[in-house]
Amino acid sequence: MNPEAVRSSVGEPTFARNLGLFDATMIGVGAMIGAGIFVLTGIAAGESGPASILAFALNGLVTLLTAFAYAELAAAIPEAGGGYAFVRRAFPGAVGFTAGWMLWFAYTVACSLYALGFAGYFWEFFLKYIPGFADASFALMGEHAAGLFVTLVIGGFFIRLNVRGAEVTGMAENVLTVTKLLILSVFIAYGLGAVFDAPPQQVTNSFNPFFPEGMGGVIVAMGLTFIAFEGYDLIATVAEEIKEPEKNIPRATFISLGITVVMYLLILFVALTAVTPESGEPSWRFLGDYGETAIVRAAEGFMPAFGVGVIVFGGLLSTMSALNATILASSRVAFSMGRDRWLPKAVGTIHPVRRTPHIAILLSGAVLLLMALTLPIEAVGSAASLIFLLTFAMVNLSVIVLRRKAPDLPRRYKVPLYPVVPLLGIVLNVFLAVYQFNFQPLAWYVTIGWVLIGLVLYYAYSEKQAAMDKPQVLETSLPPVAAVQDTVVVPLHNPDHIGILLDYAEVIADAREKALVGFSVVEVPRQLPIHQGLRFTHHREGLLRAARQEARDRNIEIETDLMVAHQASDGILSGASRYGADFMVMGWKGYTDTRDRIFGEVADQVIRNSPCDLAMLKVENHERPKRCLFPTTGGPHNRLAAEVLNVLAPAFGMSVTACYVVKPNASKAQLARADKRLGKTLDRLELDLPVNRKVIESPSIPGGIAKESVEYDLVVLGSTRDRFIRQLMFGEIPTKVARYSPASVLVVRRYEGRMRSLLKRAFG
Repeated sequence: MNPEAVRSSVGEPTFARNLGLFDATMIGVGAMIGAGIFVLTGIAAGESGPASILAFALNGLVTLLTAFAYAELAAAIPEAGGGYAFVRRAFPGAVGFTAGWMLWFAYTVACSLYALGFAGYFWEFFLKYIPGFADASFALMGEHAAGLFVTLVIGGFFIRLNVRGAEVTGMAENVLTVTKLLILSVFIAYGLGAVFDAPPQQVTNSFNPFFPEGMGGVIVAMGLTFIAFEGYDLIATVAEEIKEPEKNIPRATFISLGITVVMYLLILFVALTAVTPESGEPSWRFLGDYGETAIVRAAEGFMPAFGVGVIVFGGLLSTMSALNATILASSRVAFSMGRDRWLPKAVGTIHPVRRTPHIAILLSGAVLLLMALTLPIEAVGSAASLIFLLTFAMVNLSVIVLRRKAPDLPRRYKVPLYPVVPLLGIVLNVFLAVYQFNFQPLAWYVTIGWVLIGLVLYYAYSEKQAAMDKPQVLETSLPPVAAVQDTVVVPLHNPDHIGILLDYAEVIADAREKALVGFSVVEVPRQLPIHQGLRFTHHREGLLRAARQEARDRNIEIETDLMVAHQASDGILSGASRYGADFMVMGWKGYTDTRDRIFGEVADQVIRNSPCDLAMLKVENHERPKRCLFPTTGGPHNRLAAEVLNVLAPAFGMSVTACYVVKPNASKAQLARADKRLGKTLDRLELDLPVNRKVIESPSIPGGIAKESVEYDLVVLGSTRDRFIRQLMFGEIPTKVARYSPASVLVVRRYEGRMRSLLKRAFG
């Protein structure tokens, strides 16, 4: 047994890490340098002329932006499935499923295209060099049937090879890819020799004019040839089989992309400059006239007699290596979806001896052969490039989302110039996807149809199956009676904060005429069944007894309950839903130790998914506050803060000072305008109590508020709704105020409605 093969804690076999840096790099190169470069060179030249070399270079740049995202996420989440695994982690709902569903389709379609492409090159080779054999075969089976027969044979061969093991598959990929690179190097070497022997003006003339079809032609060429840069993403799909993935995946991704871009640019340069058409027409027009066979025609012009055979043989090797790599990738996506229970459980199993996802390989193989034999593969194939563009955009978005949702992931590699790079990746990939509708509208129709089929499957089957493996919540008491509904709820965790939390909650509950419910969450280790948490309830029963005693001492009526959950945030949200919460008051330590989080792991999830209005209190003193600082910003959350102040201030006998922050050394006119703006904001907020006003001069809004709060007992803020980029680059104002203010801080957030809740469910 391979020493690096391991088993899970429940005895299930796992992948063996047999693939090193070279193997991973060859998977990426083998997948990218497929038959595409042979057929797309002439097409690109015909659409944009000599500027086709710019189109390829720009596609390489666009690809690099997404490669950064793949490198960061694959190093942090080295799981089978690649892009699907990343999107699923960022958006664990219907969006995550859809990403996997689309990628599996795209990879499988690519497999079918490569298998059919191999059949075409196979018979072209025999027609060129052994025509008798080809003619006899066509006479026996017919030309179409002969192509399908070779498709079945080559497809079955690589399916079998993949079942045998990743180590065998990797060795085959290494041999095929290295041989292919050598053949292409021969083509480039002969072409460069012809260029060096040609008059200097030949090169100049080949690139003059550079933009015969304008920049529009370059964009069209980019859309048509982008598929030739897809393949580096396959490295991430086999992350669980790569040694030291946190180091080798980023390296393999960039090395494979670098090799591919250099080879493409050299091939295109040679084809444009070494070809001298007898008709005297420009070389780019000559290449465009021959389209898919342009490389073969170019080889005839500057290579010896065996040149055409070398190119055809190179096409055979290219389709073989790409087919091998995409079967590897498509099966890992299917396996990962099966392991997540979004496809049948059997699809997510690993062979105990070969350490391969044999069921997923056989399923993907059967689908690819079925597609090749029955479907109009050109029609569905047009959707593959579109799907890759859309999923690349989703992966870039996942980088941003996971920086916020999962900042604790061990990121050995990080995207440079964050968040500019992933945002550019999103914009450019979406632009190319939308632009593709202009010349391939069928791709959009096929993609939309496939997504709709997937969503029906998700809501009818996959969502229910996956829910069985999700963290669970157990309610420990009987269902609540009708009287204990439409409530103000208080999640209780820290016994030192019970009294002050009840003080705030009781005032709000009275004002809203709601019942008050306090509950605590018993957190159960994820590996234990949820009902085992009942053994730990005694750890929280003392807390609830203390809450009931505090309530009696304050003449507060309260119901108490226990929730048992695998995750504290799930327990809090379940308790709020169970008691039909209208408002939630919860404690909060006021900061997070993780730079990329906003409020902290539990609080972030509660804020994002709360089914009601929410107030979070950072407790610095346990007495009712007497002096309150109220920074004003406007917006729905600040209006809720004003509503809360309208009931807290009279109940606590608390004075309120509203403030507004301006830059230091503001002129009298600026200060006057700030005071006027503050007055208008207060008028909109409809505060029903006397309010003092103060303009604070500070270079930083949170810094100015925190410094001013030294003179106050409480700061009340509405949760900010900064623009997305500003949030990413500067963080949230409330958490900075809470971290540095010596006063207690109350942050409130208004419930944003059912539609946003549904969107959050879909997007995880």
